[in-house]
Amino acid sequence: MSTVVIAIDGPSGSGKSSTSRAVAQRANWKYLDTGALYRAITWLALKLGSEDPATILAAAIEEGISFNGDPIEPRIFVGEHDVTADIRSARVTDQVSIYSAVPEIREYLLTIQRGFIDVAPRGVVVEGRDIGTVVVPDAPLKIFLYADLEQRALRREREMAEGMTTEIVSASLDARDHIDSTRKISPLRMAEDALEIDSTLLDLPEVVDVIWQWAKERQLLGLPKVAVIGRPNVGKSTLVNRIIGRREAIVEDTPGVTRDRVKYEAEWNGRTFILIDTGGWEVKPEGISEKITAGAELAIAEADVILFVVDAQVGALDEDGSLLTLLRRSKKNVILVANKVDGVLEEQNAHALWSLGLGEPRFVSALHGRGSGDLLDLLVNELPEVGSELPDDGFRKIAIVGRPNVGKSSLLNALAGEARVLVDDAAGTTRDPVDELIEFGGTTWRFIDTAGIRKRAIHDSGTDYYASLRTAAALDRAEVAVVVLDASVPLTEQDLRIVTMTEEAGRALVLVMNKWDIVDDERREQLDKELERNLERYPWAQRVNLSAKTGWHRDRLAPALRTALRSWETRIPTSKLNAFLGALVAATPPPVRGGKQPKIRFATQATISPPKFVVFSSEWVEPSYRRFIERRLREEFGFEGSPVEVSIKVRERDEKKS
Repeated sequence: MSTVVIAIDGPSGSGKSSTSRAVAQRANWKYLDTGALYRAITWLALKLGSEDPATILAAAIEEGISFNGDPIEPRIFVGEHDVTADIRSARVTDQVSIYSAVPEIREYLLTIQRGFIDVAPRGVVVEGRDIGTVVVPDAPLKIFLYADLEQRALRREREMAEGMTTEIVSASLDARDHIDSTRKISPLRMAEDALEIDSTLLDLPEVVDVIWQWAKERQLLGLPKVAVIGRPNVGKSTLVNRIIGRREAIVEDTPGVTRDRVKYEAEWNGRTFILIDTGGWEVKPEGISEKITAGAELAIAEADVILFVVDAQVGALDEDGSLLTLLRRSKKNVILVANKVDGVLEEQNAHALWSLGLGEPRFVSALHGRGSGDLLDLLVNELPEVGSELPDDGFRKIAIVGRPNVGKSSLLNALAGEARVLVDDAAGTTRDPVDELIEFGGTTWRFIDTAGIRKRAIHDSGTDYYASLRTAAALDRAEVAVVVLDASVPLTEQDLRIVTMTEEAGRALVLVMNKWDIVDDERREQLDKELERNLERYPWAQRVNLSAKTGWHRDRLAPALRTALRSWETRIPTSKLNAFLGALVAATPPPVRGGKQPKIRFATQATISPPKFVVFSSEWVEPSYRRFIERRLREEFGFEGSPVEVSIKVRERDEKKS
């Protein structure tokens, strides 16, 4: 489930509706009142004058029950008839528990509810009586909201038609509570992991603030996105590095160094946001520039705020005017940034940028930091309270690594079923790590497409040097590394170095032999020999043969990833581990060294992710015996796809008696 859900349950009149709407409105999310759905179908049943579930369902399917999900003015329809007010009548209220207990009706409405949740952008606040227990039991935040009967009756009286008294409403609520809590199908109850709020003495803003704080603690509220847009070589990546406070974005004097949309997490004055670095936008792009420009336009579409960067020393060009038209059409909040303003003279010249019609230009020198603090102060004030990017969404992180042009980006696009990242015949198209959420094999994964690692950089500068550093950083962020190898050509020194780099990072490993569709029998036989000769240290690595271009056998990647992750997180119980070790040492003792026989005392698993074991011995143990223990550990417990580390710690036994 990619949509963030806050599930609010509770008895009638507890304030679920007003609370849910207020939370959804504040977060700019959708709102779903499941109780309104049951009221709508009850209204339909009363209109039909029928209690037969088949008749009611047939009419509901024919006419259709729909709603707008708007927290400000929620509306619900049966066919074309707006029943928003009608479903609040006393007659519907008295009958709704009867129809909501009918299994066929519940199943039909559950389908509608889950369908709405699945397609809701960003997030949705859902309220009812069984949201956390039945509708979305995996919701990351579940609330059980309640109040005493008298307070609930007063609240519900305000919603009812004229003539209803507190006593009548109270009696109705009491009767309904009894029905809801004793019905056989999905009785009203609090989910085991729900958080309780007694709203009897709290006003609406206080209840909303409590829920809001819980949502923030669970990192459910999306971070705002800021796109850095401009022509090539105006200093966008330099500005990005200045904002995030470190050298992450690749910076060179050559235009077009940044190609994909690259996201970084930034923070200023306690506000965290996502910064999107983009390739230079061009009016008439050709070749790879066409794809770069398209990526910049996508960044504009997903951003909450846009930093439009102009080179103040060059001034506004025709290309800036064309991009300005695109920005105006987007109707996004745009801040005009005049970059390369290093002094008073440049500042005087930069005032000409007022002519662009975006208001006051913000003067900065991204290279030297001049004006960057003032720009950030303005930026965070313009950020919405909630954005669409989650800081930690819990998806498993997969880094795609390999030499240039082995098909890493093509593989990512094949798994996504669409062009997510830039693909070009030229080697080295990808230069920055690019995160993408991709659903395949029944799971949503966070893939990190990285730049191709070339030969070891001699100088600590340049595009390839920085790209290599960011690939290493991507491995540090990842849990599994998918090392893509071109099966159609011989393995290279870079291929082997990348595999070693993955093992040293302690990541689970899947080897993808790409371009398998063009590998003949002779090449396959040769490849097997190359793997046996060069990767003999990694017989445990998961291997998948596929074709990123055609999608052939891409379905085999998900099971390999799951196996690798499961092994990576495996913990062996201490008792089981030492029983294994005792039997192993008894059958094959460690070799004698210097006339002494090492005594293996015991072992413990120090960590998982990856699994690391410490074996305590009375003497130093040969490295070959350590490798023997590792090999037998794998034979006994598996660990397919995961590195395993076995270390020996010499521990002298205290022979003195007390």
